[in-house]
Amino acid sequence: MSKGSRVKHTFRLPPQLSRQLADYAGRKRVSQAAVVEAAVSSFLSPDGSERLEAAFSRRLDRISRQLDRLGYHVYVGNEAFALYLRRWLSATALPSGEETAAARAEAEKRFSYFVEALARRMETGRLLHEELVRDDAFGDQQESRGASGSG
Repeated sequence: MSKGSRVKHTFRLPPQLSRQLADYAGRKRVSQAAVVEAAVSSFLSPDGSERLEAAFSRRLDRISRQLDRLGYHVYVGNEAFALYLRRWLSATALPSGEETAAARAEAEKRFSYFVEALARRMETGRLLHEELVRDDAFGDQQESRGASGSG
Protein backbone atom coordinates (compact mmCIF):
# COMPACT_ATOMS: atom_id res chain seq x y z
CA MET A 1 0.00 0.00 0.00
CA SER A 2 1.50 3.34 -0.99
CA LYS A 3 1.83 6.17 1.45
CA GLY A 4 -0.79 8.20 -0.42
CA SER A 5 -3.52 5.56 -0.24
CA ARG A 6 -5.77 5.41 2.79
CA VAL A 7 -8.43 3.04 4.11
CA LYS A 8 -11.62 4.67 5.31
CA HIS A 9 -12.81 3.81 8.81
CA THR A 10 -16.05 4.87 10.41
CA PHE A 11 -16.34 4.92 14.18
CA ARG A 12 -18.23 6.82 16.81
CA LEU A 13 -16.85 8.88 19.70
CA PRO A 14 -18.58 10.18 22.81
CA PRO A 15 -19.56 13.86 22.42
CA GLN A 16 -17.00 15.09 24.99
CA LEU A 17 -14.15 13.19 23.33
CA SER A 18 -15.26 14.46 19.92
CA ARG A 19 -15.14 18.06 21.22
CA GLN A 20 -11.67 17.48 22.68
CA LEU A 21 -10.49 16.06 19.36
CA ALA A 22 -11.87 19.03 17.43
CA ASP A 23 -10.37 21.53 19.91
CA TYR A 24 -6.95 19.86 19.85
CA ALA A 25 -6.88 19.63 16.04
CA GLY A 26 -7.90 23.30 15.81
CA ARG A 27 -5.20 24.43 18.23
CA LYS A 28 -2.52 22.42 16.40
CA ARG A 29 -3.89 23.41 12.98
CA VAL A 30 -4.03 19.83 11.73
CA SER A 31 -6.90 17.65 10.59
CA GLN A 32 -8.81 15.55 13.07
CA ALA A 33 -7.89 12.50 10.96
CA ALA A 34 -4.19 13.31 11.45
CA VAL A 35 -4.67 13.51 15.22
CA VAL A 36 -6.56 10.19 15.30
CA GLU A 37 -3.91 8.57 13.07
CA ALA A 38 -1.09 9.73 15.35
CA ALA A 39 -2.96 8.60 18.48
CA VAL A 40 -3.74 5.14 17.09
CA SER A 41 -0.19 4.75 15.82
CA SER A 42 1.23 5.71 19.21
CA PHE A 43 -1.19 3.41 21.03
CA LEU A 44 -0.36 0.41 18.85
CA SER A 45 3.40 1.06 18.79
CA PRO A 46 5.34 -1.66 20.64
CA ASP A 47 7.89 0.97 21.69
CA GLY A 48 5.30 2.93 23.66
CA SER A 49 4.92 0.37 26.42
CA GLU A 50 8.68 -0.28 26.51
CA ARG A 51 9.41 3.46 26.83
CA LEU A 52 6.84 3.73 29.60
CA GLU A 53 8.34 0.75 31.41
CA ALA A 54 11.85 2.22 31.07
CA ALA A 55 10.63 5.56 32.44
CA PHE A 56 8.99 3.83 35.41
CA SER A 57 12.14 1.81 35.99
CA ARG A 58 14.34 4.92 36.03
CA ARG A 59 11.97 6.64 38.41
CA LEU A 60 11.84 3.65 40.74
CA ASP A 61 15.64 3.47 40.72
CA ARG A 62 15.84 7.15 41.67
CA ILE A 63 13.30 6.70 44.46
CA SER A 64 15.21 3.66 45.70
CA ARG A 65 18.45 5.68 45.86
CA GLN A 66 16.64 8.47 47.72
CA LEU A 67 15.28 5.97 50.24
CA ASP A 68 18.77 4.52 50.71
CA ARG A 69 20.13 8.01 51.43
CA LEU A 70 17.25 8.69 53.81
CA GLY A 71 17.96 5.43 55.62
CA TYR A 72 21.61 6.44 55.93
CA HIS A 73 20.65 9.84 57.39
CA VAL A 74 18.35 8.20 59.94
CA TYR A 75 21.11 5.73 60.84
CA VAL A 76 23.66 8.52 61.36
CA GLY A 77 21.18 10.53 63.42
CA ASN A 78 20.37 7.55 65.62
CA GLU A 79 24.04 6.76 66.16
CA ALA A 80 24.86 10.40 66.99
CA PHE A 81 22.01 10.53 69.48
CA ALA A 82 23.06 7.22 71.05
CA LEU A 83 26.64 8.46 71.47
CA TYR A 84 25.41 11.71 73.01
CA LEU A 85 23.04 9.91 75.36
CA ARG A 86 25.74 7.44 76.45
CA ARG A 87 28.13 10.31 77.18
CA TRP A 88 25.46 12.25 79.04
CA LEU A 89 24.49 9.28 81.19
CA SER A 90 28.11 8.55 82.08
CA ALA A 91 28.92 12.19 82.93
CA THR A 92 25.79 13.17 84.84
CA ALA A 93 25.63 12.29 88.52
CA LEU A 94 22.36 11.80 90.33
CA PRO A 95 21.69 14.82 92.62
CA SER A 96 20.98 14.51 96.33
CA GLY A 97 17.67 15.70 97.79
CA GLU A 98 18.47 19.42 98.24
CA GLU A 99 20.39 19.59 94.93
CA THR A 100 17.41 18.33 92.91
CA ALA A 101 15.78 21.73 92.26
CA ALA A 102 19.09 23.35 91.30
CA ALA A 103 19.99 20.36 89.14
CA ARG A 104 16.64 20.54 87.35
CA ALA A 105 17.09 24.25 86.70
CA GLU A 106 20.60 23.64 85.36
CA ALA A 107 19.33 20.76 83.23
CA GLU A 108 16.59 22.95 81.77
CA LYS A 109 19.12 25.67 80.97
CA ARG A 110 21.53 23.20 79.35
CA PHE A 111 18.69 21.63 77.37
CA SER A 112 17.58 25.02 76.05
CA TYR A 113 21.20 25.68 74.97
CA PHE A 114 21.20 22.32 73.21
CA VAL A 115 17.93 23.12 71.38
CA GLU A 116 19.24 26.55 70.35
CA ALA A 117 22.49 25.04 69.08
CA LEU A 118 20.57 22.39 67.14
CA ALA A 119 18.31 25.06 65.60
CA ARG A 120 21.32 27.17 64.58
CA ARG A 121 23.02 24.16 63.03
CA MET A 122 19.89 23.19 61.09
CA GLU A 123 19.53 26.77 59.80
CA THR A 124 23.12 26.88 58.52
CA GLY A 125 22.66 23.67 56.56
CA ARG A 126 25.81 22.09 58.04
CA LEU A 127 24.91 18.51 58.76
CA LEU A 128 26.73 15.82 60.71
CA HIS A 129 26.60 13.25 57.91
CA GLU A 130 28.34 15.70 55.55
CA GLU A 131 31.12 16.21 58.08
CA LEU A 132 31.42 12.45 58.47
CA VAL A 133 31.75 12.04 54.72
CA ARG A 134 34.32 14.85 54.54
CA ASP A 135 36.24 13.42 57.50
CA ASP A 136 36.19 9.98 55.87
CA ALA A 137 37.40 11.43 52.56
CA PHE A 138 40.09 13.38 54.43
CA GLY A 139 41.17 10.19 56.20
CA ASP A 140 41.35 8.38 52.84
CA GLN A 141 43.50 11.19 51.44
CA GLN A 142 45.80 11.04 54.45
CA GLU A 143 46.14 7.27 54.10
CA SER A 144 46.92 7.53 50.37
CA ARG A 145 49.50 10.28 51.05
CA GLY A 146 51.06 8.20 53.80
CA ALA A 147 51.23 5.16 51.52
CA SER A 148 52.78 7.13 48.66
CA GLY A 149 55.13 9.08 50.92
CA SER A 150 56.42 6.01 52.78
CA GLY A 151 57.62 4.17 49.62
